[in-house]
Amino acid sequence: MKRMFSPRCFVIWLSVWLIAPLCTADAPRLLVLGDSLSAAYGIEVNQGWVSLLEQRLAAKYPHQVVNASVSGETTGGGLSRLPALLKQHQPELVIVELGGNDGLRGYPLNVMKQQLAEIIETSHDADAQVLLVGMQIPSNYGLRYTNQFRDTYTELAQQYDLPLVKFLLAEVALNAKLMQKDGIHPTAEAQEKILDNVWPVLQPMLEQLQPVRESGKN
Repeated sequence: MKRMFSPRCFVIWLSVWLIAPLCTADAPRLLVLGDSLSAAYGIEVNQGWVSLLEQRLAAKYPHQVVNASVSGETTGGGLSRLPALLKQHQPELVIVELGGNDGLRGYPLNVMKQQLAEIIETSHDADAQVLLVGMQIPSNYGLRYTNQFRDTYTELAQQYDLPLVKFLLAEVALNAKLMQKDGIHPTAEAQEKILDNVWPVLQPMLEQLQPVRESGKN
């Protein structure tokens, strides 16, 4: 006897088909709030460390990455854009990579620190974890200013009990072969190293957000 496809079976099949895309859409979101170092300045977007992060996540972690980085961005600019970004994307984790342009422009460090603090608090208020990415600036800005700039990130990480990447461009900034001609922005060849600087701090946070996919499963 030929088996008929009942209306009830059709409804169940249709429900599963419609829900499947939603499961992907509901994957934890990572929001990268950065400047040109995260916006792939001077290289192809798909060569940047944030794009490489997406590729690395695809292998084991079902997370979505939203890159909200803008070349030339400051802590003030990032702070002004953040509420709308949080509302639109509802990320579980915000990677804050800002401050380099503040330092290069000689902005008052107390203002930069306060704006970073507000970015952290605004993210926490939206139930998002924060990974703080530290930056450093050239010593020609004066020893006192450069040291205080560097220490700002450590102080904020301690104050808010945050995971901290001490320096995004560690083992990159002083290697002329890995820097573009402007001496500020890293080359495409440097991007994997930059991601490797972030990854040891980021990975434990990812595992808390979402269990690692079992081997062999999509």
